Amino acid sequence: MSTALPPAPPVPLYVDLDGTLVRTDTLHESVLLLLRASPLYLLRMLWWLLGGKAAFKRKVAEHACPAPEQLPYTPAFLDWLRAQQAQGRPLVLATAADARIAQAVAGHLGGFADVLASNTGAERLNLSRQHKRAAIEQHARAHGHSAYAYAGNSADDLPVWDGAAEAVAVNAPAGVLARLRRRHPQAQVFAAEPTTLRQWLKAIRLSQWAKNGLLFVPVLAAHRWDAAAWWPVALAFLAFGLCASATYLINDLLDLPNDRRHAHKRHRPLAAGRIGIAAAVGLMGLMFPLAYALAWAVSPAFLAALLFYTAVTLAYSFRWKRVALLDVLLLSGLYTLRLVAGALAAGVELSNWLLAISLFLFLGLALVKRCAELEEVLLDSAVERARGRGYHQDDLPGLRAMGVASGFLTVMVLALYIDSQNGRELYAQPGWLWGAVPLLLWWIMRIWLKTGRRELHGEDPLQFALHDRFSWWVLAGLTLLGALASWGV
Repeated sequence: MSTALPPAPPVPLYVDLDGTLVRTDTLHESVLLLLRASPLYLLRMLWWLLGGKAAFKRKVAEHACPAPEQLPYTPAFLDWLRAQQAQGRPLVLATAADARIAQAVAGHLGGFADVLASNTGAERLNLSRQHKRAAIEQHARAHGHSAYAYAGNSADDLPVWDGAAEAVAVNAPAGVLARLRRRHPQAQVFAAEPTTLRQWLKAIRLSQWAKNGLLFVPVLAAHRWDAAAWWPVALAFLAFGLCASATYLINDLLDLPNDRRHAHKRHRPLAAGRIGIAAAVGLMGLMFPLAYALAWAVSPAFLAALLFYTAVTLAYSFRWKRVALLDVLLLSGLYTLRLVAGALAAGVELSNWLLAISLFLFLGLALVKRCAELEEVLLDSAVERARGRGYHQDDLPGLRAMGVASGFLTVMVLALYIDSQNGRELYAQPGWLWGAVPLLLWWIMRIWLKTGRRELHGEDPLQFALHDRFSWWVLAGLTLLGALASWGV
């Protein structure tokens, strides 16, 4: 009577980290952490590159490592790995990332019997391609296995798959999958979620282009209706949109750690790993030159304004947004800078009244934005200080008071303008503009009421207004009153 042989033990599974276990590149994440600490690290990193890729990774990891609990893991694959580990399959993390990062991830997740990574051992190799395959084969033999399985995602993993008994592809591009299946027709595949146009538009915050409508305000205020004034502003609108979107990408890249802790911002495409860091940087490299080329076509003065906007925005992203009160002053100033840029593009004179109204109005809205964010973060998580910001929980009442005061000052300046010499000269019947005073006052009080009720959910107030029916009715009313004041009845 023959007895059934026990099933052969499963071959060990070696798991790649970047792009496979996590939907990001941990080296890119580490570089961003360094740049966030100081842009001057860029010069040091260029020097480190001269020592080779492994040495570069080691140097970067010595100064910054992403927190493993904040990384965007691939959920379906992670669940499958846990099921494999529960069935007794040995799991080994095998990655080209630096050993510090790999060990931190393995320690956070648990379940990995060992870690193979760059800069382990005396040779300090960059553990990629053939080097990774050799290290895996040596490790498998040392633990009594004549074969191994491998899970990866990129073309660099093809040499490793060539020597594997089993292949698992995670988030792999179509071209890599096609080449893999020639060697492993039965490869298990965890398909990548496609990056959609909607995700790209969300990443560049196309909806924020509505703010650039402020470029047209000086033309309207000057009562210019000729194409010679409007065409340059239309080009300026496109240039400003491209430049602003590129700076939003920079801001989101630098703010990844904080965004991943935020209840809503963690769903942004970059924070969630839906869009890769390298792809975002590549898009920025296209947007900035195109924006400046369009700006030059408008006028050298407008180009200077756009370059100034870029410099202030980058300084805000790198440092100044963490300085209490300076952040909201800068935000209101950036809104007002759009008015200046619009006047430069159209070649019209900008009214001091319009500048004053803009500064107070947008300072109030910047304070709305900050209060809404802080209420979401501080009150929900019961922390005393907001991460990445210079505010404490006790600052909220004072910020609300400043914001409401700024809103009321906006209305007061508007009322003074209506009865000024400028108002009487520009408008046929300026008395109609008095209707704008209670209307604007109502809108400002309402936005603060909704902020206090936490109905903005940390959202930008102008973005909130875009899908708020009442705000559209107010805008329609202000437009009608402006038309009546301009042309009379």
